[in-house]
Amino acid sequence: MTTPAPASTERGAYAIRMQGIDKSFGPVRANREATLEVVTGEIHALVGENGAGKSTLMRILGGLQKPDAGTLEVNGRDVTGWTTSDAIAAGIGVVHQHFMLVSTLTVAENIVLGEEPVSGGRFDEARANSEVEALSKETGLKVSADRRIADLSVGEAQRVEILKTLFRGARILVLDEPTAVLSPPEVRELWTVLRRLREGGGTIVLITHRLDEVIDISDTITVMRAGETVARLRTSETTPAQIAKAMVGRDVALTSRDEISALGASMPGGAGSTEFKASSDMSSALNVTELVVLGSRGTHEVDGVTLSIRPGEILGIAGVEGNGQTELIEALAGLRPCASGSIRLDGHDVTYKSVAERRSAGLSHIPEDRHRRGLILDYSIADNLVLGLQEAFSTRGMLNGANISSNAKRQIEAFDIRPPSAVLPARALSGGNQQKVVVAREMGREFSVLLASQPTRGVDVGAIEFIHSRLREARAAGKAVLLVSAELNEVLALSDRVAVMYRGRFAAVLPVAEATEDVLGEYMIGMKTDEAVA
Repeated sequence: MTTPAPASTERGAYAIRMQGIDKSFGPVRANREATLEVVTGEIHALVGENGAGKSTLMRILGGLQKPDAGTLEVNGRDVTGWTTSDAIAAGIGVVHQHFMLVSTLTVAENIVLGEEPVSGGRFDEARANSEVEALSKETGLKVSADRRIADLSVGEAQRVEILKTLFRGARILVLDEPTAVLSPPEVRELWTVLRRLREGGGTIVLITHRLDEVIDISDTITVMRAGETVARLRTSETTPAQIAKAMVGRDVALTSRDEISALGASMPGGAGSTEFKASSDMSSALNVTELVVLGSRGTHEVDGVTLSIRPGEILGIAGVEGNGQTELIEALAGLRPCASGSIRLDGHDVTYKSVAERRSAGLSHIPEDRHRRGLILDYSIADNLVLGLQEAFSTRGMLNGANISSNAKRQIEAFDIRPPSAVLPARALSGGNQQKVVVAREMGREFSVLLASQPTRGVDVGAIEFIHSRLREARAAGKAVLLVSAELNEVLALSDRVAVMYRGRFAAVLPVAEATEDVLGEYMIGMKTDEAVA
């Protein structure tokens, strides 16, 4: 264990002190004598690979689970084994990575749930909307109070989760991957909120895999690995590379544009590679012409998009969440109908083909929400690895268990899924390993076109490195990849061309050499539009 930095006493006593925490789930030991010490009035980053024990530790802090051993103190009081209601009453707010919202209710109804304003003995909807709109404006986390959760993008739903916690006046705020679905301007707005909370004496625990964010926003860092606390660091005295090495126990190729581009240039299919470079005389693997896709209210969520991707090319799509990226990918995958336009896959019209027919034609799809679209959490890893592919694993109309098991063994090894047990339910895996199951199913089969939507959302640096290498390998093998990511660094580092979506249309399509964060940012917020593609 790295020698811990001494606890600060200048800014107050410990807001959180967890010592010797053990927690097991059957044979799986999630926490091993873990320690977490957070001083009042600081922003503390909690980092580690998926499965390192971070979320379990935070569930114990939030009263969702009780430790098997160890102690928990909050503001100097021993609260070991307390309940969720105890934690909320003490001013602890936890924003979970996977949303805990009621999809049939509005934004305002979700935020005030349990603390509803009442007038004349009835729920005061106008007041609830007014209070939520005011909080949204104050924090910069913009979302309409009267919209239903079911109609929101993933990014908008995340904002609701954060607002819900702030509405309850939390003084100790735990944020689990809060920026995974936010654009750079939205991240900066969130940082403003967090710094304001810190200046007012609030305490923030930030769980994130984005090491640049750790350096940018935190005061101190706790690093976990395999359930244990392995380091406590002062942010001002460390670097992203040092943090990453503490997390995984080895040197890691980080995800900054310069580092990945340099790495990619030396790898098959990487930037500058000549092994399989897309050229203008190659026919396109995916052609989309004047595609229009309607939203739930009849609005044009995708408004006349035209694109083509050649074999051996990655086209990256950047843009603030909610500008049609989700609807575009779902229409291409066959999950959402097209109002007009056409989709051609390897020269064949698939505009009105089913999901299964598109898969048979060579389309693979990594969905942005692995829980909603990618997995059945109560199914085993083996069964999840053949979802949508059952016909290929059947004999005379019956699923072939031996073939399914053989496939699972092969994919678990090839994609480094942990723990390597095919019979475990997907629910038992960490977020990063759940994502690997989806990636293994979609990339561990024959395909010609891959739709990769937020492929590294909520996963750790080791898994990001692994998934990026698989995308580069797909390009090198002559596959066409459409990459949608909220991570500009990811888009810039992996793409040959970058398209920016704004209000359902392509505001620009640029060679990656001409795409910088500043240039893309202007297109993302509508300050600039390329008339040739708009």
